[in-house]
Amino acid sequence: MKSWYVRRMKNITVAVPEEIYRAARIYAAERDSSVSALVAEFLRSLSQREVEFSRLEAQQKRVWAGIDRFRARDRLDRDEIHDRAVR
Repeated sequence: MKSWYVRRMKNITVAVPEEIYRAARIYAAERDSSVSALVAEFLRSLSQREVEFSRLEAQQKRVWAGIDRFRARDRLDRDEIHDRAVR
């Protein structure tokens, strides 16, 4: 990050049980981080998961649109399936 660049940050207050806070502080310390940085990374990951979900949803719609039709009579019968597997 460039030294002249200052990222605008918002403060939030979160209430958690004492044992959760203690565990989070230990976890952060083991990673040379802060609880605030852990929470920020978690929230960032939520938005990334939503973006990935949207991407996969759009891909699914494209695949479905590419399927012209499906009819049960177009399926192979049992003998044809086994015949294909032998080849």
